[in-house]
Amino acid sequence: MSSHFKSSNIKIELAIIISVLLAFTGCVTDSYHVKSETQAPAEESTVEKQIPEPASITVKQKTASSSTVKNEKESVAHVTLGKQLSPHTTPEIKEPLPRPKGQKDHLAFSNSKAGKRSAQELLDSALAFCDASNDFWERGDLDNAVDALDEAYFLILQINPGQPPEILQQRDDLRITISKRIMQIYSSRFTVANGYHKAIPLDMNSNVEKALNLLKGRNRKFFLNAYRRSGRYRPAIVKALKEAGLPEELSWLPLIESGFKVKALSRARALGMWQFIASTGYKYGLKRDRWVDERMDPEKSTKAAIAYLKDLHQIFGDWYTVLAAYNCGEGRVLRVIKTQRVNYLDHFWDLYGKLPSETAFYVPKFLAVLHILNNPKAHGFILPPVDKEIETEAVTMNKQVSLKTMARHIGVSYAVLRELNPELRRNSTPPRPYAFRVPIGKGAVLLAALDKIPQWHPPVPAYVTHRVKRGETLSVIARKYRTSVSAIMAQNNLRSRSYIKTGWKLKIPTRVRYAYAGQSTTPHPSSKKINKPPKKPTISKYRVRKGDSLWKIANRFNTTTKAIQSLNGLHNSRLSIGQVLVISKPSAEYSVIGVEMYTVRKGDSPYIIAQKHQMDLAEFLRMNRLTPRSTIFPGQTLSVKAR
Repeated sequence: MSSHFKSSNIKIELAIIISVLLAFTGCVTDSYHVKSETQAPAEESTVEKQIPEPASITVKQKTASSSTVKNEKESVAHVTLGKQLSPHTTPEIKEPLPRPKGQKDHLAFSNSKAGKRSAQELLDSALAFCDASNDFWERGDLDNAVDALDEAYFLILQINPGQPPEILQQRDDLRITISKRIMQIYSSRFTVANGYHKAIPLDMNSNVEKALNLLKGRNRKFFLNAYRRSGRYRPAIVKALKEAGLPEELSWLPLIESGFKVKALSRARALGMWQFIASTGYKYGLKRDRWVDERMDPEKSTKAAIAYLKDLHQIFGDWYTVLAAYNCGEGRVLRVIKTQRVNYLDHFWDLYGKLPSETAFYVPKFLAVLHILNNPKAHGFILPPVDKEIETEAVTMNKQVSLKTMARHIGVSYAVLRELNPELRRNSTPPRPYAFRVPIGKGAVLLAALDKIPQWHPPVPAYVTHRVKRGETLSVIARKYRTSVSAIMAQNNLRSRSYIKTGWKLKIPTRVRYAYAGQSTTPHPSSKKINKPPKKPTISKYRVRKGDSLWKIANRFNTTTKAIQSLNGLHNSRLSIGQVLVISKPSAEYSVIGVEMYTVRKGDSPYIIAQKHQMDLAEFLRMNRLTPRSTIFPGQTLSVKAR
């Protein structure tokens, strides 16, 4: 009996000992695996340094799931360790991994860190992607249009909330622009063939009297000259306001905004008769690139201003507050309103003292203008006759020509052509279909002479501009741009080879001997220039079928929605079954320009390369058959415009 108990006790003790040993062995085994797997990245990264091609991957966060841990280990094995990763840190990639099926690449700025870019640079890049999105949309490429907006939104998310108000206003404008464009793009997939308060009260108080005295005194000449110029544009503005159901008094806003000058530029970089900043202009559909700036187009900027005023009235419901928000941005006014405990909708003048002085005085100045116009004699004014309204007709042309050359061929002065097309930033039409305005009766003359007018080619710039970064010297900049220190000094009238400041803008010579930064001095073996004689676009007719949309038709014929609308006199995107459209089939897009190859360098991005070669981002992407999410990497060769 006792021996039986002894043997049982021995068995129990042996079982306990074996279980302890097994547990200990398991712990050792687990720890060994953990150790070996954490060391694996370091061993692998040593080998991977020989592989130059980076790729964008995603590092997954650890979870309790063993499968997730396994996936993470596989990803971490391709990331250089030593720095703690945060949600805003981009890991250094050493080897490209195969992309999961169906997953899209994010646009990679090769070896560049977005965190080092200034807020204004991020905004400029985001604006370029918005412009590229609009270009894709017009061509019917809706998927790439949405992808470009995604990239734009990714860029503005990197802007620090502590930036100055003007930067935050541009960021907010872009957010709204992107959301509106996305809604428009998605709604356009289904665009197939199948009341506001009108009274602006005329208050009179000490603030309005102060504005009246200013207009009667030192600003009297400005007021009279602006009133005289109003005759050129105001009739069209009044007509547009009536169609939109807005007060006609708003047609006098350009008088205090710009004096009815279509090229007026403010210190805040607001441009045009309605004084739009770039981001607000994009928000309401005003295109801006190196050829045109539609903020200076009277007709298009008026439509944008009306849309903006409508949106502001929906937000505030009170015209005085709307005017204040038009001047400084709705975000600024809303932030001030949050701090108030008064009913600002009924008592704008209680809010008046809390607004920036320039914005606050904007409303009394506008009211003072209305008081004078309602009763000029009572305020000591004799109003002069206004200028005659400008009457024009538009000719859609798909040829880049010089305005001076065109003026000689059609018998219209160069100054008149510039005045009728103020949105042109250069003395030529853009290299794409463009509705060019000429005086009434000259449209047929231009069409008849168009074949005789030679095509214009933009000159090579004498220099490019470089902003000095921290740690840079003249010798570093000279090596970067393949030029010499003495050439840079001569171009910028510098006296010392060793004294430059961070933030300076230097002119870097480029003609003949000097090239753009990032371009190799020796031509690439595959580089070539293509200079074929231009081909005339062919005109054809298309009958709208069930399920068609303007975007689908544009994509099918390799043209743009604007070109179709211009050729057919369409004011919106609505089509009807059986409708006959005139379609212009363009010739090869790059057959009339020189094309050369460019080797991508460290720090390049599609936006930077496009800027170096005086191209729009959308144009660069189309030329290389890239999408907004495509990845580029050092050593890759891409097509650019030849200089």
